[in-house]
Amino acid sequence: MTDQSRPSRPVILGQNQYGKAENRVVRITRDGDTHHIKDLNVSVALSGEMEEVHYSGSNAHVLPTDTTKNTVYAFAKEHGIESAEQFGIHLARHFVTSQEPIRQARIRIEEYAWERIETSDGDSAPVGADEVKHSFVRKGQETRLTQITFDGERWQVISGLKDLTVMNSTNSEFWGYVKDEYTTLKETHDRVLATEVSAKWRYNWSSDEAPMPNWEKSYGQARKHLLQAFAETYSLSLQQTLYHMGSRIIDSRSEIDEIRFSLPNKHHFLVDLEPFGLKNDNEVYFAADRPYGLIEATVLRDGTEPRIPVDLTNL
Repeated sequence: MTDQSRPSRPVILGQNQYGKAENRVVRITRDGDTHHIKDLNVSVALSGEMEEVHYSGSNAHVLPTDTTKNTVYAFAKEHGIESAEQFGIHLARHFVTSQEPIRQARIRIEEYAWERIETSDGDSAPVGADEVKHSFVRKGQETRLTQITFDGERWQVISGLKDLTVMNSTNSEFWGYVKDEYTTLKETHDRVLATEVSAKWRYNWSSDEAPMPNWEKSYGQARKHLLQAFAETYSLSLQQTLYHMGSRIIDSRSEIDEIRFSLPNKHHFLVDLEPFGLKNDNEVYFAADRPYGLIEATVLRDGTEPRIPVDLTNL
């Protein structure tokens, strides 16, 4: 009988990982009558000494993905969810330190925000309405993101957001660009600038010996500076706006060294109303969802190296 534990041909196993994807966990913290919600989508990817399970099917080094799922829910109870980053750090540390074959854990988390429903005020409030502190409405602005990677010694934390749609109805121009025989776009000195922000920023915290950032405060401040830079930049190009957004965050937050943006240009085209005898004075637009210009770039603190993957795939 031939030994099938290794390929007979010169074929070797490359990068590999396994885990449980998209574990939805909602943690409700009850502080008396006041409740707080953390709503996460947690994906776990583990890698290490996994050659034999691929070559021969031996599961001797395999922690079942069902176990990783159970760990997510157990840790939500045991540790609570202070922040997406802190929860991911607890999970990554556990998998690497408790399972000898596991050399690296990567935890990806999406967080869905809820806000408390404001109850009736004044004399119109029904009896007990001012005591309702357990009703929430799901926020629809953006999804918060984080990715925690731990190899037993060093940490990498990349956080950010996606699906944050923003618009400037003026203070944006686009002119002076290259023109060739296929160019039909007209220059404009007053246009709508809109985009759906996807941003990922890398923290310079990488060791347990250093104090951790305040994850909740850092996210809130990064988001604030991003939005303020978008609103306050007189834009001659979406690239210029992107750079100002990134530099504002890095200048304002010492714990962040790198930020990568993906900004689709959500085009708004003036509608031709002349056939109807009407003048369109930058008032009526057609919002096109595709095709769209896609602007992507990384902004770095001077002296640092880029480490956020250009394309954050499952690899």
